[in-house]
Amino acid sequence: MKKLLFNLLLLATVISCTKKEETSEKQTASPNPNEALVKQYYEYFNAHEWTKMAEMYADTADFKDPSLGAGIVKQTRQQTSTKYAELNKIFPNLHDEVVATYLSGEKYITVEFISTGTAPDGSKFVLPICTIFTIENGKITKDFTYYDNFEE
Repeated sequence: MKKLLFNLLLLATVISCTKKEETSEKQTASPNPNEALVKQYYEYFNAHEWTKMAEMYADTADFKDPSLGAGIVKQTRQQTSTKYAELNKIFPNLHDEVVATYLSGEKYITVEFISTGTAPDGSKFVLPICTIFTIENGKITKDFTYYDNFEE
């Protein structure tokens, strides 16, 4: 009788653990809204849809980006769209290849990517970049971008 009771408890434990694992897998499999937003962001970027991409930001967002100067710089959607349109004129085939995304809490996502482009004169760039996005109420409120901006 003790052996039967032990086997039933063991079986119940295994079934319980299996159900918890299935539930856990289902929960992690559901897409995070910030991941979906960032995926759409890079789709717009690679399609050179600067206005649509800029609309993903809050009316005014905080940027940390060596191309904008030191410290935190506030930019409107229009300024963001204009900045990338100008960059796209210099590098018509501008492209970002996402390497990995890292979620951190409910409103932060870090994206590791490689940015590439070729100028009309044939000069090319390949630049590894890391951006930390802060997303609040479905909009990007902070875009802190890091890359090696030292010239060789």
